[in-house]
Amino acid sequence: MKQKETLLNMKENNKEIFDTDDHPFSGSAETPLRPDAFEKDDELKIELIEKHFREIMLILGLDLDDDSLKGTPHRVAKMYVQEIFKGLNPANRPKVALFENKYQYKQMLIEKNISFYSNCEHHFVPIIGKAHVAYISNGKVVGLSKLNRIVRYYASRPQVQERMTVQIANDLKQVLQTEDVAVVIEADHLCVASRGIQDVSSKTVTSDYSGKFLDQKTREEFLRLITIQS
Repeated sequence: MKQKETLLNMKENNKEIFDTDDHPFSGSAETPLRPDAFEKDDELKIELIEKHFREIMLILGLDLDDDSLKGTPHRVAKMYVQEIFKGLNPANRPKVALFENKYQYKQMLIEKNISFYSNCEHHFVPIIGKAHVAYISNGKVVGLSKLNRIVRYYASRPQVQERMTVQIANDLKQVLQTEDVAVVIEADHLCVASRGIQDVSSKTVTSDYSGKFLDQKTREEFLRLITIQS
């Protein structure tokens, strides 16, 4: 009770901090989904989103009889379900096969500059960035393209960059059967660049290290290698 009263007092005395569009990261590694998230099939979701997006456009005063606009509700609905938010559906998670580490390569393997497009869950505007991932084999290896696919799977949903970083790291640890995983993400957030403060020069950087990457020398080697120019 005392903690609750303290929080309420802080909110009252610091309205300029708490009454903001920049919501803090919740700390959960799970994307917040309703229990009935997958009861509707994709076709029905597209139909419903099209209907509601049409209403949004009408409220904004747009003329949907115009040749350029009349197909927009359907295009947006299809894009949401089949493209930019397809990572919400576990059925779209990439299938990953492991292979024996025949070469007995025991150093870190890095896939850097993995480009991705995501969307900020606070304003539904793009996050554009690149991810650097690394792991040290525990006897198994994975096809390089699968690392890219895992990154893009978690990017294809409304996201918070901190959560996305943790989700990628957790999935890689499970898939690769090792704790020796590192993930660094750097991204431009259009909710910062195109609205609000309108800062086009800043970038957001997040990281997740586990296993051998908690060792300072190993982590420094990883960070040095991902900054080497091609």
